[in-house]
Amino acid sequence: MASASTGPYGIVKGADGALWFTEVHSGRVGRVDVQGRVTSFPLPTSEAGPSIITAGPDGALWFTEQKANRVGRVTMSGEVTEFTLPTPQAGPFGICAGPDGALWFTEMTVHRIGRLTPDGGVTEFPLQAGCYPSFITAGPDGALWFTENQGNRIGRITVDGQVTGYDLPTAKAGPVGITWGPDGALWFVEILADQLGRITTEGTITEYPLLRSGARPHAIVTGADGALWFTQWGSNHLGRMTTSGVVTEYAIPTRKAEPHGITVGPDGALWFAEEAGRIGRFSLP
Repeated sequence: MASASTGPYGIVKGADGALWFTEVHSGRVGRVDVQGRVTSFPLPTSEAGPSIITAGPDGALWFTEQKANRVGRVTMSGEVTEFTLPTPQAGPFGICAGPDGALWFTEMTVHRIGRLTPDGGVTEFPLQAGCYPSFITAGPDGALWFTENQGNRIGRITVDGQVTGYDLPTAKAGPVGITWGPDGALWFVEILADQLGRITTEGTITEYPLLRSGARPHAIVTGADGALWFTQWGSNHLGRMTTSGVVTEYAIPTRKAEPHGITVGPDGALWFAEEAGRIGRFSLP
């Protein structure tokens, strides 16, 4: 498995049925199949800082390079292409495929949302100053939804760039991961408040506390069982929440694993990246 120095971070299922992950400390993208066999592909930029990775509309994997200020693309055979962003030190982080066939991503340090066409054309949309957009996901309404980690808001942007923001009830909640839930709402984590949040497409927000303080929830995904699953790197657990707000936790065997990205594998299990140097797999109970 990946060594501790590589820093597995984001993870997603690829079109080839394997799990693909970023190695934030090594400047590589890795692939692990369901038997646990790992392959790693170096990026042209060794200090790229690859972060979040997503399946693209073209069958390739797309990922952000936070340190190199680029968005990368890797094919199933490991061929890598990189696209430099027009704004210096933009801090690209979250990324997802949009309903318009483009890739949408957050620019944390310049407080913008970016749009990238598969041929490399970039458009940027400004947000409120100091909001630090983090994760982004496609919503059920044809728009993109994103978290504002410092702005303490959930944002919505249409494919033509119209932005709406929704303030969170809890001050300084620190929203991070966000996903389209099984109930047609958007679900997100509040890393500083140790809560999960739910927002409808009309903007109604509900918050649910986790079982412990210091959980530090990070990434979130809808599981094959219809619940929300999320990583808790502060408490070293995986969390599960039903759409009615019932929480269950599962301890990760490796101490201080620092779980971050999480996804559903082709086998229906939860696969997650441990920055401490492993890829984890959890079978649903």
